[in-house]
Amino acid sequence: MNSNKKFNISGYLEKRNVKRFSLFVVIAFIFLIFSKLSNDYKQTIKLKVKIANIQDEIVLQADSTNTINAYIEAKGFALVPFLFKDASEVILDGKTDVISNSNQFIFDVQKHQYLIEGQLGKSYKVLSLKPDTLLISYSKSASKFVPINLRESIKYAIGYDVKDNFNLDVDSVKVVGPSSEVNKIEVLETKILELKDVKKDISEKLEINTSEYENIEVFPKTVNISGTVTKFTEGTIEIPVTITNKPNSVNINYFPKTVTIAYYVDLDKFNSITIKDFMVECNYANIEDNQTYFTPKITKRPKSVKRISLKQKRIDFIKL
Repeated sequence: MNSNKKFNISGYLEKRNVKRFSLFVVIAFIFLIFSKLSNDYKQTIKLKVKIANIQDEIVLQADSTNTINAYIEAKGFALVPFLFKDASEVILDGKTDVISNSNQFIFDVQKHQYLIEGQLGKSYKVLSLKPDTLLISYSKSASKFVPINLRESIKYAIGYDVKDNFNLDVDSVKVVGPSSEVNKIEVLETKILELKDVKKDISEKLEINTSEYENIEVFPKTVNISGTVTKFTEGTIEIPVTITNKPNSVNINYFPKTVTIAYYVDLDKFNSITIKDFMVECNYANIEDNQTYFTPKITKRPKSVKRISLKQKRIDFIKL
């Protein structure tokens, strides 16, 4: 019995010694790594060049030569990220950092060493850069401005509607892409705005719909839509009929002499609507042989009025 106890105690102590030794090895290894990473090293890294603040029409060529080889000095800690990536990025300003000719951006690498050092950060000391000058090829796409149409499917609460028209923060967008596609585009629409039971002012951001075109881009890609929603009411008004383009040699009598217009208007402007705001005309020049009636048309209306309609669809006449 005693011999078994001694054996177990001995095994336990041996296990504890092994654990202590393993922990010591791990700690020693960590200190070794930290010691190595604290040293200064020299290494060549790749800097992938990108250009910002350029015209929308410019397309940079995806060329592997658009890189700078930077020979740097840094602590081991600072170089660890380069074990997991091929290159770091350097962003150039297309207006101030490069010179442009017909199909290339020219970047004077040596002259702009301070810019590269600034983007790398204080942890890196740049010893040399190659090449001395970087040539970045580009091509230009076709472009033009086209108007925007709002697509909407809005259901207003009973007695409500949008006052006047919707406001768009931009009335056109720049279309960029191959000339064969750009030349076909005369107008673009927004993605559809769907709302229900609306009784408050509308303010939405909508994307421009380019789903019909594969190779174009638009700038901007979204448009802000706003509209004032208010209470509306229906009104009716009697308007005299005016005959236009009737020859002086022709005398006619027509009936009715007035027509009823039904309209929808916001409540605040209801009392300001008068007969002078409307005009209904019948064009004598449009009648055909043996025709004995006119088709009346509303040729003047207030901008605030919506869903306007004529109760009478024809005006009969006889020649005297």
